[in-house]
Amino acid sequence: MNSLLTRYKSLWTLVADGKPFVTHSSLLQPVIYKDMPCMLKVAMADEERRGNLLMSRWQGNAVARILKFDKQAILMERAAGARSLAEMAVNGRDNEASNIICSVVHQLHTAKSPYPAELIALDIWFKDLEPAAGKYGGVLTGCSRVANTLLNAGGNTIALHGDIHHGNILDFGDKGWLAIDPKGLIGERTFDYANIFCNPDAATATTPGRLETQVLEISKAARLEAEQLLRWVVAWAGLSAAWGLNDGENADVALHIAEIASAELSKFG
Repeated sequence: MNSLLTRYKSLWTLVADGKPFVTHSSLLQPVIYKDMPCMLKVAMADEERRGNLLMSRWQGNAVARILKFDKQAILMERAAGARSLAEMAVNGRDNEASNIICSVVHQLHTAKSPYPAELIALDIWFKDLEPAAGKYGGVLTGCSRVANTLLNAGGNTIALHGDIHHGNILDFGDKGWLAIDPKGLIGERTFDYANIFCNPDAATATTPGRLETQVLEISKAARLEAEQLLRWVVAWAGLSAAWGLNDGENADVALHIAEIASAELSKFG
């Protein structure tokens, strides 16, 4: 870990400004670059490399400012604002947080093609859902069926962030709310709103009536059809649960959201 971070700190003339840390797919360290607080992020997985590439292409379009970039690493401006969308959502301002998220996602989606050839199509991203449905059954069976219908529908495709949630849109002070950490996908735009419903935490996501309220709020803010949004929530929650089950992790929240969203979707006939 340290050797990679040391290499980039030397290459880009960076000064450490905090302890390095590791996620499941990246190495990160707060640094100073030309007197500016920044974050060095070194990708350790293909999805993060695609995300770094997409961040560089989205430069100036609702994402954190990128100061250095290569195929494995990015140096981005560090968020300095004190506001948190997650704190808003859990403290009675859920609708406000969702509207901010929708505004940022809309800006991201205005980026024009051509898109990077490395972006992954949604049918590939969803490849684990159908086998998981066959293995675990239950609500995943319906999730897989809904996902297959969506993925076979065609339609307009755009570059997608792929991991929109309250923790991936940060307060950059006078620059406003900006996105970080995309996965680098391509597909139908409604997908990018589905993960909001599994966040910002288990208690909030599964609060009775919350999903129904947010479907109305987000479909209005993002100009989406409520039924189509619900379909993507069902599909995404199923995929998230499949990943969790396959990895031996707790998938209760995703399964619960899949069940609630499936019940709501059934009301459309």
